[in-house]
Amino acid sequence: MSELMGWVEAERLSFADLLDDLSDDEWSADSLCAGWTVTDVAAHLTLSTRTTLGMVVWGAIKARGSFDRMEAELARRRATQYSRGELIEQIRSTAGSERHTPGSSHVDCLLDALVHGQDIARPLGRARTMPTEPAIAALEHVRTSAFYGARKRLRGVRLVATDANWSGGDGTEELRAPLADLILLATGRPAGLKNASGPGLAHLTL
Repeated sequence: MSELMGWVEAERLSFADLLDDLSDDEWSADSLCAGWTVTDVAAHLTLSTRTTLGMVVWGAIKARGSFDRMEAELARRRATQYSRGELIEQIRSTAGSERHTPGSSHVDCLLDALVHGQDIARPLGRARTMPTEPAIAALEHVRTSAFYGARKRLRGVRLVATDANWSGGDGTEELRAPLADLILLATGRPAGLKNASGPGLAHLTL
């Protein structure tokens, strides 16, 4: 647990550093999350340690049972309530917190920080590397979790990292890409296709 939380804290702090370096135009730019700006993604990450069960229940009711809609509404509301500097400070102040959204886990917090860092950096043309061990832990989690839809998305596909000694999946068709791109593909983000290759691409459902 201590190692995992160390990874989470480091990634959140790195995420805050990335936000610190953005221009006004970059804060307003679209992220890889459809319909979400960079500001929305930043606001969402502050909620990782602040979402309560009551917020989830009420949010789900307002969103008519749609988890994605609930998450979007919570993030956008928070984006209007706080300044950019306040959002950054909120991420930093709870970077090492073990609190997490009800129903999630600490490895979900790690995945959240890793993938949302890419959601911001890639559309802005900014390089953002993923540390190998945390990325593998997050990828192992997302590819086997029913929540993210990766089981269906990757059916028949075997993932092979091109930048680490890792592979996973029971499929017979290989899909090769760097760890960061595999995580994007496992979470349904077409941006991961840019550096991917192999016969598994034909079986991937995004």
